[in-house]
Amino acid sequence: MTNTTKKTLVIGASENPTRYANKAVKMLRSYDYEVLAYGLRAGKILDTPILTNWPEKESVDTITLYIGPQRQPDYYDKILALNPKRIIFNPGTENQELIALAQNAGIETVLDCTLVMLQSGTF
Repeated sequence: MTNTTKKTLVIGASENPTRYANKAVKMLRSYDYEVLAYGLRAGKILDTPILTNWPEKESVDTITLYIGPQRQPDYYDKILALNPKRIIFNPGTENQELIALAQNAGIETVLDCTLVMLQSGTF
């Protein structure tokens, strides 16, 4: 049964199996989460398509970031417009500006690793 209560958007998705965003999509799917994968190049991770158009009309519980702080400003408005319950800043994606914007919008911010959170039951 799919866990639709925590639909998760993975930003920075890639077909490259060595990338952490790829591993996150696979692990989220293995834990039965509904996953949206967004990346710069179209493709697939297992049965999950990598979207190259921003999923504007989606109801997203969690956004998990796999793009560095230097690329994030292009996405600030889009991320905030989705109004997720939380944003997970994976190692290397920490960004005080986006954290402040999110918190001011009432969005929980988490500095952690999605893979570790899933394995430890804290996701």
